[in-house]
Amino acid sequence: MSVHVLDEANRCLGCASPRCRNMGCPIHTNIPEMIRLFKANRMMDAAQMLFENNPLSMICSLVCNHENQCEGNCVRGIKGESVHISSIENYISDSCFERLELKPAPSNGMKAAVIGAGPAGITIAIILALKGYSITVFETHDKIGGILRYGIPEFRLPKSILDRYYKKMREIGIKFRPNFSIGGSTGVQDLLDDGYKSVFIGTGAWKPRKLGVPGETFGNVFYAINYLNNPDVYELGDRVAIIGAGNAAMDVARTAIRHGSKEVVVYVRGDEVSASQQEFEYAKVDGVRFEYRKAIVRIEDEGAVFCDMGPDEEKISELNEKGEEIKAEPLKVLPGTEHLVPVDSIMIAISQVPQDRIVTHEKELKLNEKGNLYTDEKGETSLPGVFASGDVVTGAKTVVAAVAVSKQIAEDMDKYMMGSESTR
Repeated sequence: MSVHVLDEANRCLGCASPRCRNMGCPIHTNIPEMIRLFKANRMMDAAQMLFENNPLSMICSLVCNHENQCEGNCVRGIKGESVHISSIENYISDSCFERLELKPAPSNGMKAAVIGAGPAGITIAIILALKGYSITVFETHDKIGGILRYGIPEFRLPKSILDRYYKKMREIGIKFRPNFSIGGSTGVQDLLDDGYKSVFIGTGAWKPRKLGVPGETFGNVFYAINYLNNPDVYELGDRVAIIGAGNAAMDVARTAIRHGSKEVVVYVRGDEVSASQQEFEYAKVDGVRFEYRKAIVRIEDEGAVFCDMGPDEEKISELNEKGEEIKAEPLKVLPGTEHLVPVDSIMIAISQVPQDRIVTHEKELKLNEKGNLYTDEKGETSLPGVFASGDVVTGAKTVVAAVAVSKQIAEDMDKYMMGSESTR
């Protein structure tokens, strides 16, 4: 691994205006500087810089969509193969994590609460703890990680990494309340009443999005987010149909094969999957099959009923008349093509939406037009002193996107709390 990383680092051109950082990375990781320090035998300096810019650097180096971000914008990739930036970043972050010097500022005497220990919550907790706040994290599950632990398979993100984060967070004084859900017996207002200067909500998106077809409640139907939480308790059988074509669908398909299912097929409405090319290729290598232009219309005890999708000539004609470019051929369900596909299990993987437990409990918290938690440009909700980011605000998005937004919100929370303290 180290030889490969050195070879890749030596391939970096050290661009003066690095596209990998400026155009590719949502959190603008200083990739050329990372590589320069690494090549200069200053790996700890590189690791420190990476962590300060992105506390979840080690995780993002594994789960980011690199082919569309840093590596997809590498100038080397224009005429050849991009530098494997993710491998270099992971080697540095993983090798140095335990040795990072995280020195919290002197205590400022103020408490802040973080609800949810997913990517956004971990980021907020670390940044505020280092600023001198006393942080308590409230987590519904028994361990930290959120979607990282309970929604990404072990073969993509080892759970041991999250255990290392938990230990590091405890070292800088962060407290945890596991198996504790805010929005039940205890609400956000209770936290404010107890003296927390600010509250952050990062509860993620855990409610499966429904298909809305007949038979969705049958015993042979499962949702991806629930399955990935604990695949060991499911018996899917030999034949599995997966509805959806994103990264979660690839995770489910590859996990099902690893748990013994012999025929795993992903059914795609169009001509292309929405998953990253890398995850798509991995799925094919693992033995997952793909059926295109298929629309599920109902579910029966024996399996799933599909219709074929075909060109929507009327829509194509309309676009042609308007002179609009047709990037993807408009499709429609073709009458008379209904057919049953016998399978043992149907897995629905068409994304998730946030739970509404906290919003139901706290009437002052408003939702946005998409039904997610409303926040202003500073990440503050309609309840003063209560902030939010991540999937609970945006719906299911990427890990690095949650970290990038949460970094700024941590700064806004700091300003809010310091301001409220000075006006007492």
